[in-house]
Amino acid sequence: MLPLMLLLLVSGAATSRIPMLSRAASRAHDADVRVFYQLGNRDEDLPKCGRYAVCNKVDKYNSPWIEKQCQCPSSSCSSSLDASDGHTITDRNRLFKTCEPTKELPKCRFFRDITWTVTTSPDNVTEQVMHCHCPKSSVAYLVKRQMFNTPQGVGYQFSFACSPESRILCRRKEPCRLFTVRKRHEVDDVNLNTLCQCPTNHYCPKHHWETGVIAAKSLAEETYRTYSGFCVSS
Repeated sequence: MLPLMLLLLVSGAATSRIPMLSRAASRAHDADVRVFYQLGNRDEDLPKCGRYAVCNKVDKYNSPWIEKQCQCPSSSCSSSLDASDGHTITDRNRLFKTCEPTKELPKCRFFRDITWTVTTSPDNVTEQVMHCHCPKSSVAYLVKRQMFNTPQGVGYQFSFACSPESRILCRRKEPCRLFTVRKRHEVDDVNLNTLCQCPTNHYCPKHHWETGVIAAKSLAEETYRTYSGFCVSS
């Protein structure tokens, strides 16, 4: 089983001190999607995006929701649920939107290239910058954690690389998928990690409330809850 910290970090949205979503929320113009801000409650409160910084994170795990990260300097940031809008990098149940066209990003080499970095400043403002896109049928994983000092305090940077999806068949009573769930105000922030492939005529649960999923024991004060999904006969 993967360490819990890796499960929390592997999506790129988590750090040692994870900022809560702003309580301010609105509705996206093109869909019934709840919108949150990582800072303030309007676009003008957000920092300006650097080159290939993620401006919006779109979560499609259940009812879609958007977390706005920064303002694009010369255009609007896409909030589309469509991954083929030309400004999207897909990772599991999330769509990372960038101001620049993603076709200009090179393809990452497995295990060698850094696909994105996540930097959290002492005030808990997070910036995620894309450097290349993972090949098809691959996942991002944490390769490096760095701490740095600033006049305002300690910050952290997390680097992620690409790995092929596991093709190992699940053994009997071995979980095929792990879910890490964090309640963030009105939404569930869920990270998925596929551990192995189910045998023929079986499937792996896609949501933590489906049949075949068992919740791990947790204390009432814990921020996260973890769930293990097991192969189910189809």
